[in-house]
Amino acid sequence: MSEQKQGLLLIVSGPAGSGKGTVLRQLMSDPRYVYSVSATTRHPRPEDKEGVTYYFFTREQFLSKVEKGEMLEYTQYVGNYYGTPKEKVSHALREGKNVILEIETDGAMQVKKLMPDAVSVMLLPPDYATLEGRLRGRGTEDEETILKRLKTAVDEVALCDRYDYIIVNETGKSEQAVQRLREIVAVEQLRPERDPDFKARFFAKG
Repeated sequence: MSEQKQGLLLIVSGPAGSGKGTVLRQLMSDPRYVYSVSATTRHPRPEDKEGVTYYFFTREQFLSKVEKGEMLEYTQYVGNYYGTPKEKVSHALREGKNVILEIETDGAMQVKKLMPDAVSVMLLPPDYATLEGRLRGRGTEDEETILKRLKTAVDEVALCDRYDYIIVNETGKSEQAVQRLREIVAVEQLRPERDPDFKARFFAKG
């Protein structure tokens, strides 16, 4: 009888305007995938749900987990800490789930150091003009904010060669980007190092 294989940790990054949200929502309709919920020290908002939007910790609790090595990655933003609880991810992987970790480039590199077998993917718009058009097309941000987002996007794209895969998310074709992600996962799961016990099972006496 075949044993349950461990799931795959899929790191997904991409600048604002890359379409990550749309692509990942489509991917998450597949029950084989689970979304990694981050932890934070910021105060919960009325719409927040514990364990759904975030895991909420005090600053002391969060830093204690960092010191104990219980965070895969973490960062500080506007006075609050954000990070990925290691045990939550490990538990889902042991259950055979493919875990989606949507994080920025710095966090992605932290995770790759700790878990080299994680697969990193950067989702990108086809070109700078498309990126700028998407950000301006939202109509929800002022010029200063848009320029900051564009600067951040340029910095992120400069790191794309540090990722295992790049997916270009063409406008109006998000389903193609979703299919590319599925294909990446399928290929990665066929690597022999992801099933080190295969030979032992193969030659085991029935």
